[in-house]
Amino acid sequence: MLRRSREREARTSEVPKTKVPETCEHLEAAIDAAEPNPSTPGHCEDCKEDGKDAWAHLRMCLTCGHVGCCDSSPHQHASGHFEQTGHPVMRSVEPGENWRWCYIDARVG
Repeated sequence: MLRRSREREARTSEVPKTKVPETCEHLEAAIDAAEPNPSTPGHCEDCKEDGKDAWAHLRMCLTCGHVGCCDSSPHQHASGHFEQTGHPVMRSVEPGENWRWCYIDARVG
């Protein structure tokens, strides 16, 4: 058992450690930028187009105002919007929530 533990330590010590940046340039830029108007306030834009209304929470793209459903929703349209457009930051549009998410750096701000 001790031998396996030492082997595991040896393997993990060889893996280079990457430092996570303390800040995210995309989140910082979003703070100073004018926020767009939501394209479909209160509704997921893509679910609305598909005639669906089953989503968990809504997120708004801070580049263009696209409103999409979160990753806990069946269709995950907010993430899909990022994958299609590369727009890096979205924010929650749920009442009482005031946080942003950067898809590129996988950071909340």
